[in-house]
Amino acid sequence: MKRNEVGGQAVIEGVMMKSDRKIAISVRKRKKIVTKKQTLKPNSKFAKLPFIRGVVNLYQMLFIGIKALMWSAEQDSDEGEEEIKPWELTLLVIASFLVVFLFFIGLPYILTNLIGFNEEARPILFNLVDGFMRILFFLGYVIGVSFMKDVRRLFQYHGAEHKVINCFESGKKLNVKNIKRFSTLHPRCGTSFMIMVLLIAIAIFSVIPSIVMYFFSGFIDLGLVARKAILFSIRIIVVPIIAGISYEGLKLSDKFKGGHIMKVLIKPGLLMQKYITTKEPTEKQIEVALTSLKKVL
Repeated sequence: MKRNEVGGQAVIEGVMMKSDRKIAISVRKRKKIVTKKQTLKPNSKFAKLPFIRGVVNLYQMLFIGIKALMWSAEQDSDEGEEEIKPWELTLLVIASFLVVFLFFIGLPYILTNLIGFNEEARPILFNLVDGFMRILFFLGYVIGVSFMKDVRRLFQYHGAEHKVINCFESGKKLNVKNIKRFSTLHPRCGTSFMIMVLLIAIAIFSVIPSIVMYFFSGFIDLGLVARKAILFSIRIIVVPIIAGISYEGLKLSDKFKGGHIMKVLIKPGLLMQKYITTKEPTEKQIEVALTSLKKVL
């Protein structure tokens, strides 16, 4: 029998769990666990195709994740439950994309150009420097926010989410005593996905100048601003391709995590989880994560 694949996300004072057809968000509120459930429409056969499913999953998780965070924030602030409007959610997702593109793609790209590296003449070196900066920015951001008290609690719930999923995937009985024994690390984690995206982007971005110059012979005769605008625009266009490849890589890493090559590939993501993005949860935090999991099975 095929295992029911479950993913999740830490939210404010709680955990969101998602299976193929269900979502459950559970938070601790006034010493009680409050849960919100939702049934999902099944994806089309096209949306389940390899590489396509990675892009679809990223899009869905952004919408679902932001909505879950907004709901958990409402529970935490005692302002009552007010459903976020579709247009507000769309604006939030667009704003999130813009921040990511500007800070993690645009800024490293501009700085690498300003330092003096030539993207057209030495694309591999340029993108190694650009990619290294992008990784530093990402690490710096995550490490920086990890010192905030609320984020540390969020990372504890992240650890609880992983422990519960690890226990479920092992086939052990789902109770707090069993769950506590499991690791806070998981290879199929959003942290590992982001690290994989950052690394694969270096390889994909490195071939863009050569491909453009091969198919567009007049490219080199354009002005500097026009050339940079074209190359940067293509970077934005290929981001879904990078996401699709990274998603397939993440699924493979989970399936073949015992192999020596996969152990090396997933190590950076696991190290980041171990030292930054997951913390050891309390029993009460585990109970919240377990409540969400049971609601989606």
